[in-house]
Amino acid sequence: MNLGRPPLSILVLSCLYTAIGTVGFAYHFPRPLTFHYEDVWIEGTELLALIAGVFMLRGHNWARWLALAWIAFHVAISFPVVRQIAIHSLFLAVIAWLLFQSRAEQYFGSKGTENGQSVQGHRT
Repeated sequence: MNLGRPPLSILVLSCLYTAIGTVGFAYHFPRPLTFHYEDVWIEGTELLALIAGVFMLRGHNWARWLALAWIAFHVAISFPVVRQIAIHSLFLAVIAWLLFQSRAEQYFGSKGTENGQSVQGHRT
């Protein structure tokens, strides 16, 4: 976990993912009379966006991979609507570029050690 300040791009992406997850979850929250089983999957994806946003802000490397997987999933479920595929693919490319530029790599890359302990629990 990185407790340093995130780059602006990561800060903005984290806030966007957190907002999308929160607003999406509230908007799609099932009402008792109109519940459908696919609502569970929709809510699950919104929670994943929220989790990715919060933990990217905290500097967890796995959260940036979750954020990338989340938008890649949206590309996949956009088929066969060409316009949706194009828009989600553009978002995927921009998000991937932001998540893997050098400042982001440094921010997420310094996660291997915390208080002298490696992630696996071995002394460094």
